[in-house]
Amino acid sequence: MSRNPKLFPCGRIANLLSRREWLCRAGAGAGMVGLANLLAEQNLLAAPKTDRSSMPVTSLVPRQGHFPAKAKSVIWLFMEGAPSGVDMFDPKPDLDKRDGDTADIQAFFGNPGPLMKSPFSFKQYGECGQWVCDKYTHVAKHVDKMAFLKSCYSESNDHVPAIYQINSGLPRPGFPTAGAWVTYGLGSENQSLPGYVVMGNTKGAKGGPHNWGAGFLPSTFQGTLFRSQGTPVLNLNRQPKVTQQDQRAQLDLMAKLNDEHMRRHADDAEFANRMQSFELAFRMQKEATEVVDLSRETQATHELYGINNPRSKSFGSKCLMARRLVESGVRFVQVYSDGEWDAHDNLAENHTHHCLATDVPVAGLLTDLEQRGMLDETLVIWGGEFGRMPISQNGKGRDHNPNGFLQWMAGAGIKGGVSYGETDEIGYKAAQDPVSVNDFHATILHLLGLDHERLTYFHNGRSYRLTDVAGNVIQEILS
Repeated sequence: MSRNPKLFPCGRIANLLSRREWLCRAGAGAGMVGLANLLAEQNLLAAPKTDRSSMPVTSLVPRQGHFPAKAKSVIWLFMEGAPSGVDMFDPKPDLDKRDGDTADIQAFFGNPGPLMKSPFSFKQYGECGQWVCDKYTHVAKHVDKMAFLKSCYSESNDHVPAIYQINSGLPRPGFPTAGAWVTYGLGSENQSLPGYVVMGNTKGAKGGPHNWGAGFLPSTFQGTLFRSQGTPVLNLNRQPKVTQQDQRAQLDLMAKLNDEHMRRHADDAEFANRMQSFELAFRMQKEATEVVDLSRETQATHELYGINNPRSKSFGSKCLMARRLVESGVRFVQVYSDGEWDAHDNLAENHTHHCLATDVPVAGLLTDLEQRGMLDETLVIWGGEFGRMPISQNGKGRDHNPNGFLQWMAGAGIKGGVSYGETDEIGYKAAQDPVSVNDFHATILHLLGLDHERLTYFHNGRSYRLTDVAGNVIQEILS
């Protein structure tokens, strides 16, 4: 072994080691590199990196937020089609008094009628005395866990742009949705499942995949559409006669070829994302199939979620799967109701149908999360893309209303049994403490330990964020 001091500046150390000893010590460092990688994946390093400004984050490895979080995960129960707040949780005595009176309100689809009182009766529930209609009696038992946002408003009175806005902050397609922003900021606790899962409307969602897209964020963070039974993702299972070892060998060969491509095209971030998606699909083949296997749950749990009732079976199955997903480490789950709460012709018939489909499952989800000790770290959200008018339409229905509508939150970090904001005396417009979509999103991010003003992504010459250039955290509903 050469003792040339020019080759070995630390000549004294080099002179003390034989070639075999030197190789042994150098080789031991490889194990430390592997250990560091494992610790980083589990977020156990002494000083995890949280600065996202230096380079785009493209993996689902769990990351620290900007400050300690109240919530680890989100289950968003999306009532597509827009339920009516004044007929569900926010009755207006003036609508009863002025039923049949004319009002100067412009309808969206036409055929406007006079003011219409709610077809449902209401009772007060819980210590907070929250009013709930007689079609949502199971959910009503949980009002002391909920914070009601009664003065929400948005920009569009058309379903598709309104759904885009409530999901992404803007009423146009092509922007990252809230779930994509959250997984970009925090990653996922389970590397064998997507960080962001969507269980869609079985009748077809308006707006399609844009509702859970990643926009200009890396595609790693887009939502993955799961089915509520059978194979969760189409074409997930390997082909017949292809063994796991064969598939692993194919992926390893593909990885070698892809690595060569990446050396020549180092700036192709989307190519790296596609490589990650293949690996995730391979890991999902076992775990995802187990997560959607609801036969692993007891009969009592099935009854709790209403799965034994044909009317609530579909939504109940999706709510139970949502609990299993967050229990398995998925960060963000969005559950769409089936059909639409779009009550243009007969509100009583439409809302009665959807209440029967969702009342027991929603209540079951809250009960189950609480019993398992998960509600303290899971944020549950309920609501649609806008509300409905106080005037009648086609005699017995209600038209779209983005000017004032209701959402509620429960669980991690939420002060239960409170209401924030009010619409006017007939429920037409937000009148007190109006809540914008930006405020709504800022509050969700805050509960997850993310500062909505600091969670940014540089695109097309400027830094974008979920809340654009607005939004305030609604401190009054936080515990």
